Amino acid sequence: MHDLDVSSEPRLRIGSLFSGYGGLDLAVEHVFNAKTVWFSELNQPVARVFSHHWPDAPNLGDITAIDWSHVEPVDILIGGFPCQDVSTVGKRAGLAPGTRSGLWAHMAAAIDALQPEWVVIENVRGLLSSPATRPPAEGDDHDRRNPSDATPDGATLRGVEPDPWHLGDKAARPLRALGAVLGDLADLRLDARWIGLPASLVGAPHQRFRIFALARRTVPHPAGDGLIARRGNARPSASETRDDRIVPPDHRLRTPRTGWLTEQESRVGNAVVPDRRTVQRWGRYADTITRWEHITGRAAPAPALLNDADGPRPAPAFVEWLMGLPTEWVTGADDLTQNQQITALGNGVLPLQACAALSSILAQVDRIDGGP
Repeated sequence: MHDLDVSSEPRLRIGSLFSGYGGLDLAVEHVFNAKTVWFSELNQPVARVFSHHWPDAPNLGDITAIDWSHVEPVDILIGGFPCQDVSTVGKRAGLAPGTRSGLWAHMAAAIDALQPEWVVIENVRGLLSSPATRPPAEGDDHDRRNPSDATPDGATLRGVEPDPWHLGDKAARPLRALGAVLGDLADLRLDARWIGLPASLVGAPHQRFRIFALARRTVPHPAGDGLIARRGNARPSASETRDDRIVPPDHRLRTPRTGWLTEQESRVGNAVVPDRRTVQRWGRYADTITRWEHITGRAAPAPALLNDADGPRPAPAFVEWLMGLPTEWVTGADDLTQNQQITALGNGVLPLQACAALSSILAQVDRIDGGP
């Protein structure tokens, strides 16, 4: 994992979009030793969960109505833009203007305005296969860009591989959603890498495959390597650094909010065997339940709520445990109904999974840059 510059206060500032209950924030704070300073969440019940855990971070509200010229600059901009239109279980409208997943364009605008050193994106597996629609740019003349005699025909160049998809023949060429996102990041002068992995890779008792992308500026800021905060932009109220030493990753300090993730990471590879009582209770799921109980450090709650009228329903506390969150991270928030809790948890990010993804990408960055 990347060696970070550690001080008594987190160095890097995070701006959070489509924040949910803060699962991605927890992972980025943990991996980068950073602190979320503002967030944007339109769903008010879910926003109350976030504000409960980040009481000092203001909610900027609707991303489509934010004036980025008046927003505090950040070192890391993160977000999991809506997945409804790219999900494999949805209508597959894709990444297009007017769709909820098309809100990615507003995140791209935020990146352009704020110029963060790093960008972190999370989304569903459908990002790999859903289409992306690009509206024709103003003044784009397809005929002039693609004259009929620009490319020799097959009679002139024999043996050239045919192109049945006609990619590049039209200005509004077909793209996949992830390709569009990566292309936008490249246009914004960010070097992006991505990885897809299931939650079961970190020991969770479910698949929940997710795509994570990490991008950084192609020209690092002169104040450091991108992991060091821009000292010139420090707020007047920021605490002074007491120790500028780089410490080994094994001894990195952690903010109290994410210290439990260190414990979870240390248990991922441990071998565990279910006892007889666990086998009797969970049957064929005993191995995975036991592993996740060991990793999370707490027993699995009852999986369902019984209701004579509606039958069994998923228990929010159990879903919260499946996501690897601390007890009552969502279920302890005030004024959320059980349906609102389930909705928030179902749309959230599993922090340990995101930590594994970001650590893997940062390790690639280290190897390419000649680091440890």
